[in-house]
Amino acid sequence: MRIGHGFDRSMLGTVFALAWPTMLEQLTQTAVQYMDTAMVGSLGTRATAAVGATGTVNWLIGSVVAGIGVGFLAFIARQMGAGKPEEARKASAQACTAVLILGLVLTLLTQLAAGWVPVWMQVEEDIRGLASDYFRIIYLPMLFRTASILLATVLRSAGDTRTPMRIGLMVNLINVALNFFLIYPARSLSFLGMNIPVPGAGMGVEGAAWASAVSFVYGGLAMTRALWRHSVISPRGQNFRPDMEILRPCFRIALPNLAQRFATSFGYVVFASMINALGGTSTAAHTIANTVESLFYIPGWGMQTAAATLSGNAYGAGDRERLRRLGSTVLPLEISLMVISGALLFIFAEPLVRLFSQDESVIRLGSTVLRMVAVSEPFYGVPIVVEGLMQGVGKTVAPFVYNIIGMWTVRILGTFVCTRLMSLGLVGAWGCMIGHNLLLFVFFVWHYASGRWDPFRVRN
Repeated sequence: MRIGHGFDRSMLGTVFALAWPTMLEQLTQTAVQYMDTAMVGSLGTRATAAVGATGTVNWLIGSVVAGIGVGFLAFIARQMGAGKPEEARKASAQACTAVLILGLVLTLLTQLAAGWVPVWMQVEEDIRGLASDYFRIIYLPMLFRTASILLATVLRSAGDTRTPMRIGLMVNLINVALNFFLIYPARSLSFLGMNIPVPGAGMGVEGAAWASAVSFVYGGLAMTRALWRHSVISPRGQNFRPDMEILRPCFRIALPNLAQRFATSFGYVVFASMINALGGTSTAAHTIANTVESLFYIPGWGMQTAAATLSGNAYGAGDRERLRRLGSTVLPLEISLMVISGALLFIFAEPLVRLFSQDESVIRLGSTVLRMVAVSEPFYGVPIVVEGLMQGVGKTVAPFVYNIIGMWTVRILGTFVCTRLMSLGLVGAWGCMIGHNLLLFVFFVWHYASGRWDPFRVRN
């Protein structure tokens, strides 16, 4: 299959209709992440390091929920494409059961692990207590976070990307508003020559954690209500007892993706722990650079959502030609968007880092690694979209293999050599991260061009 074959302008409207709500949702989440980092950053480098030090553990835990969600996404999208909404509703009910079980288990595990996570992450001793308290608070509402992540995936799999977007907007507004009152002490703000008293709890880092926790509770409740009232895939009236006829195909797809996400996210944890060992300046610069870079991945994640949903629909309908045209349409579009985002990241790296820190050493280091990674943005966009196409048709084994190889041979082993043996610091670590992204580009381009992603050509 030729990569450029079959670009279909008529599909662009459908692709963007599914992608833009996800992009806007990601944009607002990133904006709030920017505000969180800036608000906490105003408390000093110590506070930024305490919040950022356990950030990759958050990715690890979220990857478990997201990985299971991929199984439900592929199953429901396929049933919708095949014109079987009743089967999709059964899967929706099973997803609710999965939320309850998984959410409770993860709540217990995170609360038990809260005191140990900063130690495992090699956080500097003087901020371990603060990092532990932050971690414990944001995971108290893990049941609600699980509902928000998993049920949003269920809605997207049925083609509804706007409802998760609207709920995400409200979650972020709640988070920002509570940050404003909980992080800072009571103070006065000048407006039009008037001093306006503003109440504040002065809780600092813990205030940021409670603001996030409350917003997560709202998100989980709102997403559950939205699914329950949905006109197409509401689980009302369905059987909520585990049904292996539904769960078996879902988990057959989900388990490789879950293993991939868990193993790569655990790799991020190891990666971050090696960076934390470099000291507070490197930890703060890494945290800020990750926050800044997340804005420029948004086109990729939006296109991945559209690719996964539409490829599942095409596969369920048995329409091979539509599936091929989808791949040949989304990929060039994604590359163009990521070229633009990479250029913008390179140009504005330093001003963006300055939003979050006044420490010149942090600013210099963060700007350097961001300009390095900006060059690789277009290359990273291709694996994101190809993986989305493969998720929709239930092919999750190859992405698992590719991501494990890239993470543990290039990023982890390379970072160990660069930081521990060659003393290249954060710059060396981010160079290994870029090498990881480039290897994924090679793997996924080969997989796509060879046609191995096509379920009509190669059966599972």
